Amino acid sequence: MRVLCLDIEGGYGGSSRSLYESIRHVGDKTSIEVWCRKDGPVRQRYEAIGVPCRVTPEMPHISSLPRFSRNLYTYSWFALGWPSTDAFRAELANAASERFDVVHFNHEGLFLLLRSLRSRLGAQRAMTMHVRTHLGTNPFTRWQYRTIARNADCLAYISENERARVTALAGREVPGAVIYNIVSPPDKPVAPDRSLASDQRFKVAVLSNYAWVRGTDRVVDVAEALARRGRRDVLFVMAGNMSLPKSLPEELGSVARRGGSLEDYARQRGVSDMFRFLGHVPEPEPVLAACDVLAKPTREYNPWGRDILEAMALGKPPLSVGAYDRFIEHGVTGILTPEFDAEQWAQEIGRLADDRKSCAAMGRSAARRAAKLCNGSDRARDLVALWQSALDAVNA
Repeated sequence: MRVLCLDIEGGYGGSSRSLYESIRHVGDKTSIEVWCRKDGPVRQRYEAIGVPCRVTPEMPHISSLPRFSRNLYTYSWFALGWPSTDAFRAELANAASERFDVVHFNHEGLFLLLRSLRSRLGAQRAMTMHVRTHLGTNPFTRWQYRTIARNADCLAYISENERARVTALAGREVPGAVIYNIVSPPDKPVAPDRSLASDQRFKVAVLSNYAWVRGTDRVVDVAEALARRGRRDVLFVMAGNMSLPKSLPEELGSVARRGGSLEDYARQRGVSDMFRFLGHVPEPEPVLAACDVLAKPTREYNPWGRDILEAMALGKPPLSVGAYDRFIEHGVTGILTPEFDAEQWAQEIGRLADDRKSCAAMGRSAARRAAKLCNGSDRARDLVALWQSALDAVNA
């Protein structure tokens, strides 16, 4: 079976790292090639395991946003640039027709490229897609999911939640399977980041580029709540691009419009001494190894995803918001609150900081949970089975 995988991140995001982990565990009976929209660290990783990988910056991608007005703006600009991608889309169609049995779209942001390829090739080739994000509810999202449902042969969902959401907003169930992201335990102990290891404060890692829906700015509220309790013995370690969009509301938007970042926002709120901003970190493992817990104060109520799983695999209990407890089980593998409350989070973090043995025990439970649900051989086998199922349906 010959599979072409399309990746929009090049190793700079969780979807890209998850795809790499899947391909790394696929046996040699499946021939795989990867096209990346961005040149990044994952290209060298693919080369090291003998998987062809090329960079195609012309690859078009877009995803629906929570606010209706922002969708009008974003899709308008996307439509203006769409004709300039025709050469890439033609090349993709030719490659898919001549050299591959299955084309796998690794992110739902490629839904219009999926539709374009389907219109060119019809039912000649199997097409599958990973559904990795929890999009908001609006007409643009419904259109996106319905477009995916009409054009994909099978979908891979990173949790049961994405499957339920696509079914609800697309208006029908799409063939596919829930395949948890793979996280591999380290072959040897990970050396903690030296610049962080020397700091004896209780360290909370945040691993994501800034986004309003991810709730990244909420950790500033938690820091303020801790400071009010006299707890400045906690350090928030921020790994990722912390630029603030100018469209953000209230004080965040005001900081952004002055050219400021989340670091400036923390300084304005008087808690900059409780933060370390690292910028983009190509290898998050040393950062996690130097920290005690991971925080994901999401506004999407999605306590799952690459950052959480990577933390669990390294024995670091995550804190997040929501009701889904397949990965974070409150008090067992991490801290899960039904709603975000800065005071409650400050209390939980303070408790863990005062009882590091219990925190470490929770981390060991998290590592066992990740090893059971996210092991490489089983989940890679699931993805190959999904590709084979799509191919069988096309050839039937």
